[in-house]
Amino acid sequence: MTLQISQRGKEYLKTAQTLLRTAKTITDQAIAAQLKALADDYERRAEKASLDGARHCSIRCIEDRPAEM
Repeated sequence: MTLQISQRGKEYLKTAQTLLRTAKTITDQAIAAQLKALADDYERRAEKASLDGARHCSIRCIEDRPAEM
């Protein structure tokens, strides 16, 4: 099964990539570690947003399906 990434998920991933890119350029290791942890959180949010979007779509498809006789 292929999971489509929702628009909100894409935005979370974009933010996570920016945070990781910034963390790589920071010389202060404590701040870099915090940015990496924040990027991990945004990656989890992206996954959750996409799963929620897929779940919502599945529910909507079931509700829109004509009743069988």
